[in-house]
Amino acid sequence: MALWCIVTAVAIPAGSAADSCNPFGNAPRAIVQDTTQTTCASGTMMAPWSDADGTPRGACLYEPASASAATPLPLIVYIHPSLFTADTLAFATNILDFRDTANVSDDPARPGFIVVAPEGRATTHFYPQPDDRGTGWDNWYRQLDKSGGAVTVDGVSYPQNVDAATIDHFIDEEVATGKVDTRRIYVTGWSNGAAMGFLYALSRRRIAAAAVYTAPNPFEAFNDPCPQQPVGRRPRSDAEVRVFNRGVRLYHVHNACDIAGICPNGELLLTQLLGIHAHVTDVIIDGSQVQVPMCDAGCGTNPDGDMNFADNPRGYTEGSQNHTRWPSSWTQSMLDFFRMHPLRGHP
Repeated sequence: MALWCIVTAVAIPAGSAADSCNPFGNAPRAIVQDTTQTTCASGTMMAPWSDADGTPRGACLYEPASASAATPLPLIVYIHPSLFTADTLAFATNILDFRDTANVSDDPARPGFIVVAPEGRATTHFYPQPDDRGTGWDNWYRQLDKSGGAVTVDGVSYPQNVDAATIDHFIDEEVATGKVDTRRIYVTGWSNGAAMGFLYALSRRRIAAAAVYTAPNPFEAFNDPCPQQPVGRRPRSDAEVRVFNRGVRLYHVHNACDIAGICPNGELLLTQLLGIHAHVTDVIIDGSQVQVPMCDAGCGTNPDGDMNFADNPRGYTEGSQNHTRWPSSWTQSMLDFFRMHPLRGHP
């Protein structure tokens, strides 16, 4: 299953820059016009909600018939790729093929899982064109404090990332039904949604595990003017940002030849996470979805990724083709990873 759009177009550096770096990276990304529509095909739309900026937010819900408060099930949060919508869950992945039957609870008497798929916003991005603006998730403003609220630094109040707050809200709504096994709340995502999946899972102690596909590094990628090093303690400067859930189990499937040469960028993320003693399983696959030992140097060696087609033709052609197909052969492995990693202790 694949996404097809103009991601293989020649890319040039995006012109926007951060106003200035702050303790949480960049300023929140600016809203742009959103022409997408989400249908929640084969699922239902959750009740709409407005975030702290007043932006209407939505989410799709996919429950198996067996979901009930009497037999709570694992919850998987699907975070969609940029330029697309939550409908990619049904149209471009095979995750829902397992919804009614997969053993994610580690209890054969409770097969299946629930999926909540929040909808992102259309904003500016620090990615190559055409992904320099459009739907997606703001992983460049990294104020995801565990409190879920604002944080004051040197007398300045920094609000919570509204995309993280949106994910919080829709998880809360489903948990309130009693149908969710709260020891088994998981995150998956694709591309920019995978980057947000990493950032969110590392910031929320109720998330037991994240298994994502082809994430650009949410802390440093492309032309981000305010990269940060994740740390597990109080930051010593604006070049560092604290994460609060280093114990979360992380699983990253990504391509040896990936869009804009981001395989080395994924390995940079791996190095950063291992540096804070995070628990990460890193899986690199080739175009046939077979695991390989390393990135394909012919598709890029820049640890920040390549902004221009001329710098990496294979990354913008073959890599784009790999990036825009879901790794259907690895979905079962992702679900098995979830099953093996319930939440330990209290959120």
